[in-house]
Amino acid sequence: MSYKAPVKDMMFNIEHLARIDEIAKIPGFEDAGLETAQAVLEECARFNEEVVAPLNADADKAPSSHSGTSVTTSKGFKEAYQQYTEGGWQGLQHPADFGGQGLPKTIGAACGEILNSANLSFALCPLLTDGAIEALLTAGGDELKSTYLEKLISGEWTGTMNLTEPQAGSDLAAVRTRAEPQPDGTYRVFGTKIFITYGEHDMADNIVHLVLARVAGAPEGVKGISLFVVPKFMVNQDGSLGDRNDVYCVSIEHKMGIKASPTAVLQYGDHGGAIGYLVGEENRGLEYMFIMMNAARYAVGVQGIAIAERAYQKAVQYANDRVQSRPVDGSVKGAATIIHHPDVRRMLMTMRALTEGCRAMASTAAAAYDAAHHHPDAEVRRQNQTFYEFMVPLVKGYSTEMSLEATDLGVQVHGGMGFIEETGAAQYYRDAKILTIYEGTTAIQANDLVGRKTARDGGQTAKAIASQIEATEKELAAGSDNAKAVAKRLKAAREAFVDVVDFIAAQSKADPNAAYAGSVPYLLLTGNLVAGWQLGRALLVAEKQLAAGHDTAFMKAKIATARFYADHILTRVPGTRDAIVDGAGSVTALALESF
Repeated sequence: MSYKAPVKDMMFNIEHLARIDEIAKIPGFEDAGLETAQAVLEECARFNEEVVAPLNADADKAPSSHSGTSVTTSKGFKEAYQQYTEGGWQGLQHPADFGGQGLPKTIGAACGEILNSANLSFALCPLLTDGAIEALLTAGGDELKSTYLEKLISGEWTGTMNLTEPQAGSDLAAVRTRAEPQPDGTYRVFGTKIFITYGEHDMADNIVHLVLARVAGAPEGVKGISLFVVPKFMVNQDGSLGDRNDVYCVSIEHKMGIKASPTAVLQYGDHGGAIGYLVGEENRGLEYMFIMMNAARYAVGVQGIAIAERAYQKAVQYANDRVQSRPVDGSVKGAATIIHHPDVRRMLMTMRALTEGCRAMASTAAAAYDAAHHHPDAEVRRQNQTFYEFMVPLVKGYSTEMSLEATDLGVQVHGGMGFIEETGAAQYYRDAKILTIYEGTTAIQANDLVGRKTARDGGQTAKAIASQIEATEKELAAGSDNAKAVAKRLKAAREAFVDVVDFIAAQSKADPNAAYAGSVPYLLLTGNLVAGWQLGRALLVAEKQLAAGHDTAFMKAKIATARFYADHILTRVPGTRDAIVDGAGSVTALALESF
């Protein structure tokens, strides 16, 4: 099946929800307005549709392979990656000072969705490199920046994130990899890291590993973790590559999905110690690694939107081709394509509404990031940073959980053929599952939303967002019948949200089990509300555009999608509120020995 990037929907969000023209007023982004966004997205779509997407299905069947200490990626990946780097795509939103294009995240995130829709396994390599770049830009010293950033931003070298160990998954306090300081200021690193995405491959000349490890004498727990750059090949003074470092791939995982992405087990220091370079200060490694993780968490949320879009397109194509049964309304005398059947339409609309809602939410969050990092006014930066930080667990958590529902429905639309691997629908379902797990499970995102983003300030940030939603409701309530219907659902969802925020703020210390028993439902409720809010904003724009005669078919579809989301998805929120507030006790009521 061919993939067609949804450039028109992305541009609608970028123009009307993210307000790219406002971003283009920020110093440094003057050339990054609507015309630039359109040109970049169209070229990104062309490249991915023609080069990257055609590799997806075959790579799932013939994934990366491991031999000795080397890894060979799937057929075509190396050549596609070369074209990717030659096109400057890795440096799209990174600083021009190090060879990047310096475009806003608002544009970069849309390009990220296109790449991930085209080929999720392929896209993981650039995603991890982006995280390494962010960490070095924020915490790296001048020497590390001058040695590594230009090569990473060009894509000539790739980056990885090394957190997990066999005994240390989400609990990073259990990290045992050690780093021994040397007289020349370097460190020797020893240990085993697992689940390292693109930890070894054949697509780039060097791999720059960012590794969490403990220096001897460091405090116990997470306060004693430091971050190190450990390159696969040492880098000479003139920038050329030197000797192989003492880090080797001992195996790659055999996975349920994203099969073409090599997930490596890396062994450090079996031959005297891998040479590493401290990033920033000792014992601040987790703080620096969170920079990578936050960048990656947003990007994984975009992956959820991307895989849902790919599944939706395939399901629509199948529903338009598959002939089965006469429609219940008699609109066709004989058997008709299944898109005529109401329940198939319901499934397709659910996929579409979820995907468009999360895309709108992610685009709005990206705009907040751009303002938070680049706006000249300190107060504007602060407000946008607070909003963006609140949004990250929603983009990551809700969008990835949404992708499971969407890809599941994609299989269901195909019926029995969806269960057959050759049709391709199952790959999207399998690929989507990892998104709710890596870079922090949905429960970890939810704990962040409860603890850091809600309880810490007594729900003030959450309620400030609720006030913005209420303002949108008032605009909707003064509009068309569709707008009034969305306003009604949005109001009920917002009021349920505020009830939950009050409950979380009150119980987080008084009865933490009660607060955290509903943490994941709270995340899903909040993501649902915020995505619905963005579609409410979209409906207001679409009705104005429709009245002006602009792109009638698209605007009608946007209005219909927003109305469907309100009627069928926002309506889940009040019930979720009841489960959180009234049902907290039943989560822990069963005695442990009864499980």
